[in-house]
Amino acid sequence: MSHYLGIDLGTSGARAVVIDSRSREVCAARAPFPPPSAQGPGREQDPEVWWQTVRALLSEVAAGVPARNIAALAVDGTSATLLVTDAGGTPLGPALMYNDARCVEEAERIARVAPAESGAHGPTSALAKLIRLAGRHPSARHALNQADWVTGRLLGRYGLCDENNALKLGYDARLRRWPDWLGTLGVRPDLLPHPVPPGTPLGTLDPTVARAAGLDAGTRVVAGTTDSVAAFIATGASRAGEAVTSLGSTLVVKVLSDRSVFSPRHGVYSHRLGERWLCGGASSSGGAVLLQHFTPAALARLSREVRPDRPTGLHYYPLPGPGERFPRNDPNLAPLLTPRPDDDALFLQGLLEGLAAIEWAGYRLLARLGAPYPSHVRTAGGGAGNLAWTAIRSRLLGIPVVRARHAEAAYGAALLARQGASGTPAV
Repeated sequence: MSHYLGIDLGTSGARAVVIDSRSREVCAARAPFPPPSAQGPGREQDPEVWWQTVRALLSEVAAGVPARNIAALAVDGTSATLLVTDAGGTPLGPALMYNDARCVEEAERIARVAPAESGAHGPTSALAKLIRLAGRHPSARHALNQADWVTGRLLGRYGLCDENNALKLGYDARLRRWPDWLGTLGVRPDLLPHPVPPGTPLGTLDPTVARAAGLDAGTRVVAGTTDSVAAFIATGASRAGEAVTSLGSTLVVKVLSDRSVFSPRHGVYSHRLGERWLCGGASSSGGAVLLQHFTPAALARLSREVRPDRPTGLHYYPLPGPGERFPRNDPNLAPLLTPRPDDDALFLQGLLEGLAAIEWAGYRLLARLGAPYPSHVRTAGGGAGNLAWTAIRSRLLGIPVVRARHAEAAYGAALLARQGASGTPAV
């Protein structure tokens, strides 16, 4: 039986998942990264850390699954984590992480020429980082996102990327090309990678890498995606109108649409996913707010006392601090958490209702901008198992809300590997 390997490069570590041809998880492995170095708003990490971690995961997986059984693999990574390399793929310095916010001047230059709907806006965009890194390293030959570089190491060649990771570099996903306005920013065309759809077969493992990891040199390497898109794919949602809400530290909503939706002023953009578009946004609110007020044990205990059929009328807007991104894009928006009742269970219910209201407003905004209102919502993240929260959300959204069976980004990457296992390499 053929098996398929997905590798997720997250914020604090990497995870590998192997599935079989029936999408059943066969084995998994996890390894941590050291934290990125912090310099004020800057966040940097040595890419070699990613590679050594991936090599260790490959060896661990190979020990648990016969090497000849792994037909293909794919890698996902954090969006807008960028580095530049020489012609041979050697990094010319540390990678600038997805949340590195130093490139303010570069973002201002981009804002003067980029269309409003471009995914390249903002000081944390991959394009802003590329302008800075290209200035530091004029001899650079490749600009690569995190997943692109690790995929290149696996292949033994560089200069390829997936369309989803290319979005924040300025790639026009509608026209499927790099736009002409990049030239007005002095971006060298030869630095930019060649984008392909996620799931595209790229080639086979570099023989040296295969031998070191104990894998078969015939293992296919398939184009991956960003970590958030991989997590969506993992849920199995595939039809227009199917949506996924991630209830982690932050609240993220995504819905599949037959048309793209871009509205940076609302914090909304779309990834191309096959012949459809994955439209969504991320709120600053989420589970982190709950943990500011309750321990995990208290949350579990108090949730049993919540009465979803009896709304509190508190109308909170729960934020961990000032500032919101979506569905209200207001960097100065203050949290609204008063009045606080003496009853902790009632206070918790008010917070859960506030979070549900943000989710509902998010899906309504996406629908107003042109995406479909969800037919049902699959839920991922740590809050997915909270039955009281689920009942509140289902009542407010007016549609079925279910817990996703799978929501790990590595599992979604494994599904992409299976998709590309039998295809003819396109590049």
